[in-house]
Amino acid sequence: MSFRSQILKGILDGVVLAVIEKEPVYGYELSKKLQKAGLSDVSEGTIYPILLRLQKKGFIRGEMRPSKSGPNRKYYFLTEEGTEELRTIVEEWGKIVGPVQKLFERRGKIDEFKTLD
Repeated sequence: MSFRSQILKGILDGVVLAVIEKEPVYGYELSKKLQKAGLSDVSEGTIYPILLRLQKKGFIRGEMRPSKSGPNRKYYFLTEEGTEELRTIVEEWGKIVGPVQKLFERRGKIDEFKTLD
């Protein structure tokens, strides 16, 4: 598994919840939205297990709705628990990304790393 895949796997639940927070979506549509956002390696095969897991945890709920072009589709909606989980994920992500970015920006600047000891 690539480094990118490992990082993405750890944050995908939050990313999926963030998309669903904006508007209800069905699986294929969610996959396309993530790809359009730059996460081109997130396939439908990755999305459906995540949706199932989030639904089992009570963070989203599914509802069958008619489609204009074919069979009914299962749309996913964020629950109150999902909204709270997303808030927690965003808060924790902020606590990680800031310090990591600072450390990466210091790369090659030996004197700055000495002050971290």
